Amino acid sequence: MNLIITGGAGFVGSNLARAALERGHSLVVFDDLSRHGSAANLGWLRSLGAFTFIHGDIRAPHDVRRLIANVRPDVVFHLAGQVAMTTSLENPRRDFEVNAIGTFNVLEALREYSPNAAVLYSSTNKVYGHLEAVSPHEEGETRYFVPAYPNGFPEEMPFSPETPYGVSKGAADTLMQDAFRMFGQRTVVFRHSSIYGARQFATIDQGWLGWFCREALRQKRGDQEPFTVAGNGKQVRDLLHARDLVALYFAAIERIDDAAGKVFNIGGGIEASYSLLELFGYLEHALGTRLRYQHIAARVRDQKVFVADNTRAQRILAWHPSVTPAEGISEMLQWLGESESHVR
Repeated sequence: MNLIITGGAGFVGSNLARAALERGHSLVVFDDLSRHGSAANLGWLRSLGAFTFIHGDIRAPHDVRRLIANVRPDVVFHLAGQVAMTTSLENPRRDFEVNAIGTFNVLEALREYSPNAAVLYSSTNKVYGHLEAVSPHEEGETRYFVPAYPNGFPEEMPFSPETPYGVSKGAADTLMQDAFRMFGQRTVVFRHSSIYGARQFATIDQGWLGWFCREALRQKRGDQEPFTVAGNGKQVRDLLHARDLVALYFAAIERIDDAAGKVFNIGGGIEASYSLLELFGYLEHALGTRLRYQHIAARVRDQKVFVADNTRAQRILAWHPSVTPAEGISEMLQWLGESESHVR
C-alpha cells in the first residue's frame, strides 16, 4: 500500500516507518525535522531501506496538499504534532497551529485527493483533562490510585481538554471524528498514554520514562548532580512499548472497516503502570545505584493518574500489549547506553 507518515522522523513515526519498510510498503515520510533527534532518526531510517522523504511543514496547506496530491495514499499515520504540554504554555499559537490546523490541513487534502484513505491519528489522554473532577483519587505510599476505575479509564470518560496542548489535541481529535461522521473519511483516533522505546530522544518536557532512564544512567556513571521531579512522584501512568504501538497501528489497518470512526484509549494497562517513585525504585535495583533527585512544584493541571482501559482495542482490533515493562525498560537502558550522544 501507499503509506504516508506525517512526523515520520519522530520517535513513534520512525518506529512505524521501520515496520512499514519491513512489510514492503511504499513509504513517504513527511517531517520538518524540528524536533531534537529527528535528523538522527531520518539517517537511521535511510540505512534500513528505500523510501521518499519530504521536508515540509504540517501548518502549511500547500505543503500538505502537494504531499497528498502526489502520493494519493491508501493510509496515513498522522503523527506530526507539538507534543509537550510545557511547550504549549510557552507558545500556545504554534501549538494550536501544528496540532489543530495541521490536522485540518491533512483531512482537507485527503478529502480532495484521496477520500478513501485510512487515517490513523495519534491523540492523547490529555483530552480528558483533570480527572480528579470526575472520580476521587486516593493517595497510597508510592502512588495515587482511582478506586472507581481499577482497570483504567475507558473512552466514555468526559471529554474535557485542559492546557493549550490538551485543547489543540482535543480539537484535532474532534476533527478526526467529525470527518468520519460528515464526510465518510475512514479515521481512527488513538488516545495514547505513555509510549517509550528505542529512537526516543526524550527531553525534560516530553518522554518522561526515557528522560529519567537517561538521568539514572548519568548518575550510574558517576555524575551525582540531582535531577528534579515535579510534584511528589506518586503520579501514575501506564507504559506502552513502541513494538506494541506498531502492532496496534497495523492491526487497525487490517480491521479498518471495524475501526473507522472509533476512538481508542491506548496504553500498557494497569499491569504496566508505574508511578515515578516506583520507576525510580526499579531503576535503582536494575542499575545497582542510588538515585539522587529533588522535588519541585507539580506541573500545572497535571493528571495524578492516567491508565488506559484497553478493552475496546482488544475487542475490536484483537490487540493487546505484549512487551512487559521489565523487558521494555531493559531495552531502553541498553539503547540509551550504547551511544554517548543519547545520554549527554
